[in-house]
Amino acid sequence: MAVLGVDGWRGRWVGALLKGRSVRLLDLPDAAAVLAVPGVEVVAVDMPIGLSDDGVRACDVAARRRLGRAGSSVFPAPVRAVLGARDYAHARELSVAATRGRSLSAQSFQLTRAIRDLDDALGEPADPRVHEVHPELAFRQLDDRVRDPKSTARGQGQRLRALTPVMDVLDALSEAPEGVPAVDALDACAAAWSARRASDGAAECVGDGSTDARGRPMRICW
Repeated sequence: MAVLGVDGWRGRWVGALLKGRSVRLLDLPDAAAVLAVPGVEVVAVDMPIGLSDDGVRACDVAARRRLGRAGSSVFPAPVRAVLGARDYAHARELSVAATRGRSLSAQSFQLTRAIRDLDDALGEPADPRVHEVHPELAFRQLDDRVRDPKSTARGQGQRLRALTPVMDVLDALSEAPEGVPAVDALDACAAAWSARRASDGAAECVGDGSTDARGRPMRICW
């Protein structure tokens, strides 16, 4: 059975379909298409799923702490009210009101469209195959030498070195859909490795065990 790792990309999604060592990269238009990929046992998504109503998620705090200097790659998830925002200014107002003073970064706001897309696609109750992951936690678990930013040659080389023992990542990159950036493809592959860990019952997670208003866990796994 295959597993799927997914990373958001410019309003679309990059998927990495992993079966054995073979991995195939996919260009998917929306979250509904992600969940419709056939024959997938576990879907691991680099996007917040469980959303707090009034504050910071414990899993985000724990993930940043675990990553140390790379913790800035974990953007604070917006509160659920922000999903209904008209624009960035409105999103900031909603965040301040819900959290009693905490605004919303531009980076976090840029994620809200994809978060809403995923939130809608998950359904009620949520598709049980889907897990929230973070690629940097996966890369650090795969190889502690992954330390440089993913946008640099050193960083991409370190990530390729980490993935090569567990999947045929070079073949996947060589046959990637046109236009898919290497950084997003590598993140999707790391998410696919996390999906396999979840399928095998070996995934590690951070979070305090809480769920959001829709019953979705606020946790990040790898």
